[in-house]
Amino acid sequence: MHKGKRKKKKKERKRERENMTITGSGSGQPQFISSTGNRSLSNAPLIENSDTNQIVVPDRRSWKNLFAYMGPGFLVSIAYIDPGNFETDLQSGAQYKYELLWIILVASCAALVIQSMAANLGVVTGKHLAEHCRAEYPRVPNFILWIIAEIAIVACDIPEVIGTAFALNMLFNIPVWIGVLLTGLSTLILLALQQYGVRKLEFLIAFLVFTIAACFMAELGYAKPDAKEVVKGLFVPELKGSGATGLAISLLGAMVMPHNLFLHSALVLSRKIPRSVRGIKEACNFYMIESAFALMVAFLINVSVISVSGAVCNSSNLNAEDQLSCQDLDLNKASFLLRNVLGKWSSKLFGIALLASGQSSTITGTYAGQYVMQGFLDLRLEPWIRNMLTRCLAIIPSLIVAIVGGSAGAGKLIIIASMILSFELPFALVPLLKFTSSKTKMGAHVNSTMISAVTWIIGTLIMAINIYYLITGFIKLLLHSHLKVVVKVFLGMLGFSGMAIYLTGITYLVLRKNKEATHLLALTAPENQQMTNEQGNGSIYCLPREDIVSMQLPQRSSPADLD
Repeated sequence: MHKGKRKKKKKERKRERENMTITGSGSGQPQFISSTGNRSLSNAPLIENSDTNQIVVPDRRSWKNLFAYMGPGFLVSIAYIDPGNFETDLQSGAQYKYELLWIILVASCAALVIQSMAANLGVVTGKHLAEHCRAEYPRVPNFILWIIAEIAIVACDIPEVIGTAFALNMLFNIPVWIGVLLTGLSTLILLALQQYGVRKLEFLIAFLVFTIAACFMAELGYAKPDAKEVVKGLFVPELKGSGATGLAISLLGAMVMPHNLFLHSALVLSRKIPRSVRGIKEACNFYMIESAFALMVAFLINVSVISVSGAVCNSSNLNAEDQLSCQDLDLNKASFLLRNVLGKWSSKLFGIALLASGQSSTITGTYAGQYVMQGFLDLRLEPWIRNMLTRCLAIIPSLIVAIVGGSAGAGKLIIIASMILSFELPFALVPLLKFTSSKTKMGAHVNSTMISAVTWIIGTLIMAINIYYLITGFIKLLLHSHLKVVVKVFLGMLGFSGMAIYLTGITYLVLRKNKEATHLLALTAPENQQMTNEQGNGSIYCLPREDIVSMQLPQRSSPADLD
């Protein structure tokens, strides 16, 4: 009788351990702790797992731990050096030389603050941004936010498709529309990468980032911009004329991507970190350092693109055709311009950098899409199906525009995609600011009053700039169109009604109070802090998210599997 009871209790305890997942339970107990009994806590992780894909952070005080955290920042930095950013950089350098470099510096600093907040949200709570949105908002707003996020990912994929097609044209003289079709083959590359896990992917992306950086460093050697003028442009703010203001807005709008916030908050969950107060604080600090390094590389690449464009388009030996290209410079014209002014190898280097940018952006965009779908809907698709859906939605408009409008039409489509991303940014940024400033979600790791004030100011400025850019762009489109007055009035009423709904949506997100409390993974409750102090600072580990570690979205376990 007693033996049967003991066996039953053992089986129940075993089942409880198996049921401890990332999302946790509805109880107030801290998650990721495999045992709270009398078992002594050693320096080894409590959760036994032989998976070699896990990235385990050693439980020790050492700067060497930074290497375990390296990786997510490089995947995130790709969004700051994608083909859409290159096009804006080229235009700003061609038209205003080095005058707008300070915008890149300001935008990069703001991006570091915002990306660090996304990383902190994932580290402290164990859930990424999309999962928090699903838990926090009612069904209809949650569904709308998901649709907006999916549109943003497709809009982000369009410049990557077109940029890759332009790169293939530069390197191998392949027509742009055929290049658009060939970008679908990157799906096969992604499928090959997925079996190796997140760590190998991070190394590949880092390699591509440094390839882009090396290409543009070499371009600087060809172009030889004036170092004094470059430094002046970085640290002396100037905006001469409305055209410069418009480009400055474009540069700012292109720097923070909505899908990046979802991606960064998910990627940090691939590490197995100590769940002590010190361990969580260390993870947040090291992720900020790692992000700062990756974004610094992206910043230097953007500065190089503007500097090369500024030096080439303000050169004294330009012919009439090249001067005309500089007035409306895009990715395709840049290749011919560099070839004419700096030589054939300069054009090839630009093509290699553009190809690396397009392919790496494709990889990160696809995985952001996976996490968005999983987070908002708790829906898990096979990765190849998810990738094919996203890529087809991006390829179809790109292919139509490339066939009908040629290279010039494809270039304009990149600008339209950038405007869509600017439009959708508040619907990812506001929830992030709200969640990280909420004590019910972040506990002791909530943003300080100063950080909250600074981040809300930065967020408000970015959103105000994007909204201004959209409204003025829409008004200019109406004024310069050759439509009848009645049609213009109708479109104006329709457009401004849409803007009213858009602003109402943003206001709802800003004013709505957070209702869902997060069962914090951090040991912030008094009884948990006492337990940590008694046992020492480092023996409680968190289990890394399996869907993040392997970059696959596993099927939900059935009750039969648990038995």
